[in-house]
Amino acid sequence: MEIKKITPKQLDEIRKRNDNLFVLDVRAQEKFMNDHIEDSYNIPKTSIFNFEESEDSIKEVLSKSEKIIVTCTTGNSAMKCAKILAEHDYNVQVLEGGLIAWKEYLEGENI
Repeated sequence: MEIKKITPKQLDEIRKRNDNLFVLDVRAQEKFMNDHIEDSYNIPKTSIFNFEESEDSIKEVLSKSEKIIVTCTTGNSAMKCAKILAEHDYNVQVLEGGLIAWKEYLEGENI
């Protein structure tokens, strides 16, 4: 199953257009609390890796009708989580390069 990737620039453009979008950060809660993309939501990857046990709480937050952009620090965990969510019929894409790439993009925009 091929998971689509989205670049930081594409994500920024979608956010500026206010398109229906849900950014899911799968890092540990402590990391999320320290730094995250504005208006993103945190579900730690451990909950997604244990989808069967966490399914009810995940369903309360995620909608199968909206596009979900999954991110983490570099994109590796996000890709694993996106595959699990896609297997359960969620519409997912992964932020290419994760938060590191997002921060680099924003720094470049503010020069």
